[in-house]
Amino acid sequence: MAAASTGAAADAQARFGRSVKGLLIEKVTGCGTDVIALTKQVLKGSRSAELLGHAARNMVMQEDAILHSEDSLRKMAIIATHLQYQQEAIQKNVEQSSNLQDQLCHLLK
Repeated sequence: MAAASTGAAADAQARFGRSVKGLLIEKVTGCGTDVIALTKQVLKGSRSAELLGHAARNMVMQEDAILHSEDSLRKMAIIATHLQYQQEAIQKNVEQSSNLQDQLCHLLK
């Protein structure tokens, strides 16, 4: 009977060892899966940071383009004002030349 109880104990111990081994394998597999998921998340985070960096650079470039456009518009407004003054001066000269032509015609008669 002692041999039977020793055999039963050894059998129980072997079953316990297999179940512990199975639990360890499950835990190791779960940890491996978690490490893979964490690695993917870190890579995704670094990619997000890279995309944010690109977006920031693009925004700075757009801001520079907007500032350049504003400067160009200001310059164009100044040029338009100068052209308007020149057009008014030309118009006055044309009117004065018409008056001069009339006066010359009147003098020559």
